[in-house]
Amino acid sequence: MTRVLVPVAVLEGGSVSPGLMSLLGTVDVTVLGYHVLPEQTPPDQARLQFEERATSALEDLSQEFRTAGGAADHRLVFTHDREQTIDRVAGEVDADAFAVPGTTGDVDRILVSLSGDVDVDRIRSFVEALVGDRAIGVTLFLATGGQISDDAAGDADTIGTGDDGAPAAQLEATADRLREAGIDAETTVATEGSPFDSLIDAVPGHDAVVMGERAPSFRSFVFGDESERVAAASVGPVLVVRDRRDTDPDDAVERTGDPDDTDGTAEGDDE
Repeated sequence: MTRVLVPVAVLEGGSVSPGLMSLLGTVDVTVLGYHVLPEQTPPDQARLQFEERATSALEDLSQEFRTAGGAADHRLVFTHDREQTIDRVAGEVDADAFAVPGTTGDVDRILVSLSGDVDVDRIRSFVEALVGDRAIGVTLFLATGGQISDDAAGDADTIGTGDDGAPAAQLEATADRLREAGIDAETTVATEGSPFDSLIDAVPGHDAVVMGERAPSFRSFVFGDESERVAAASVGPVLVVRDRRDTDPDDAVERTGDPDDTDGTAEGDDE
């Protein structure tokens, strides 16, 4: 079953909009309640002080996700490094994607970015599982920066290449595969501007964004500076599909070690 990790700043009033909960009703969810600590604060000390309140909030969120249709569990983490924690827990729960929660109502159309060195097949499979048989339209988006034509060779800086050949041809082939699955799929190509600005410009008319973690706009959406976060806040939820190509298992184990984290136990229907 497809699984999505949903990080929530649980002690800072973090929440998940009903629209995102409904969108994720076709998949399993792990709610990651996290709290970023000041550098000198021991995680164990914070756990003693805040665990009960945070756990109660996570249990409520998990139940809301289950009501929306999928299975849901939760984790509670007190950490000094939000980015490392999200990466580590996503690996531990074998998440296919993680969410950047944003406010949205009913989701009628999703913008799916295929820009960058992303795993197009994984993104397509994730979108198929996410949409299911619901009447949710998909716009496949490619930012070329004016460098790619229909007959150009694939460029890792623009879109991941595969059996379908050039980026624009692969874009159309991916749309055809989604249509075969019964999904209303359109395509759009941006030939000017930075990938981040082009993606922001394409957002109006869409209720959520799906992108790969190797996309050129990825860190701007998820871990960018303040001005970029303000821009990202206007786009609604962002679902980041994890890239598992060329993964070194030994490296993955090494990255999971974070002595500054303390974790709670996952709970919910999946356990």
